Amino acid sequence: MFKTVLWATDGSKAAERALATAESIAQTYDARLIVTHVPVVPVVVGGHPLVVNAAQEAADATQANLQRKVEDVKGHGVTVEFASLEMTTHGTAHTIAGFAREAGADLIVVGTSGASRLVRVLVGSVTRRLLELAPCPVLAVPPEDEDIES
Repeated sequence: MFKTVLWATDGSKAAERALATAESIAQTYDARLIVTHVPVVPVVVGGHPLVVNAAQEAADATQANLQRKVEDVKGHGVTVEFASLEMTTHGTAHTIAGFAREAGADLIVVGTSGASRLVRVLVGSVTRRLLELAPCPVLAVPPEDEDIES
């Protein structure tokens, strides 16, 4: 049923929970698992990027962490690869959906943030947008109760 499973992560605890689900599905269906991440793009004001060093350091740390996770998953006998994506002008969900299309993903697995309603209204939800844009089913793994913001 599933030949290629895409796990999209932002490095959060909620996304981390979704990895176990993505790995289990990949094992069950002997599918290829693609681990992907869209690094945060620094905000540019007046032609000058803000917090470039901090953003780059965070992106580097996230990428190193994801590389370790890929090696762990390989150790469980799953065919897995890592793909770091560059944000398109349309945003994270469009970037992930486009990559899923190119990679021939049969399923996208993501975590949900557990953010409060106010945060979701102000910031939006990549998962919610993916449900509208993805070329394949999206499995949204909910957060643990203690991870939900009030």
